[in-house]
Amino acid sequence: VQLVESGGGLVQPGGSLRLSCAVSGSIFSIRTMGWSRQAPGKQRELVAVISSSGIRNYAESVKGRFAISRDSAKNTVTVYLQMNSLKPEDTAVYYCRTTGQETYWGQGTQVTVSS
Repeated sequence: VQLVESGGGLVQPGGSLRLSCAVSGSIFSIRTMGWSRQAPGKQRELVAVISSSGIRNYAESVKGRFAISRDSAKNTVTVYLQMNSLKPEDTAVYYCRTTGQETYWGQGTQVTVSS
């Protein structure tokens, strides 16, 4: 399974960003897809996850502001994280993750929320 992330960047507080993660390879083995983040000096935390049946779960800190979705093609699945009403405390490196027979991580993309 290969994961390629895109969409990070610098945004002002209150702004929006959309992260994308293109997943290819043995996608049939995937059970969940999600996004985690790690801020400097902090542990990595799970932000949002979507199961193969479409059930979504969010961290309390992002509920109502972030939305996870996915789009399936023949040999790839893309998972998105729409982030609205961004706050400075959302600043972190965001990682895409898939779980199944094994767990795979993307390379990470930086999101910086600052004026």
